[in-house]
Amino acid sequence: QVQLVESGGGLVQAGGSLRLSCAASRSIISFRTMGWSRQAPGKQRELVAQITSGGSTNYATSVKGRFTISRDNAKDTVYLQMNSLKPEDTALYYCHALLITSTYWGQGTQVTVSS
Repeated sequence: QVQLVESGGGLVQAGGSLRLSCAASRSIISFRTMGWSRQAPGKQRELVAQITSGGSTNYATSVKGRFTISRDNAKDTVYLQMNSLKPEDTALYYCHALLITSTYWGQGTQVTVSS
């Protein structure tokens, strides 16, 4: 069983920054991809950013140029650096990881951006 624990969420003013962390209970080298998704109240969950085991990344159009996903294999942790935050970035952010054919999810960390 894989456990993913997110941290780093909080309340920030528009234009500010936050860094989310996702710590895995096993080596992240084995994961094909890891990523972050978010869900705002009344909206569908959307993929924000993703990174492969080889280090390739992709981002939602809405966050390109503002968010950066990275991984530290030695710490079994994936990060999401979020800059120039906007009120529309307010959501519950989830970490997820794909291991072979199974996807695992964390419990989420709340990000609230005030205007």
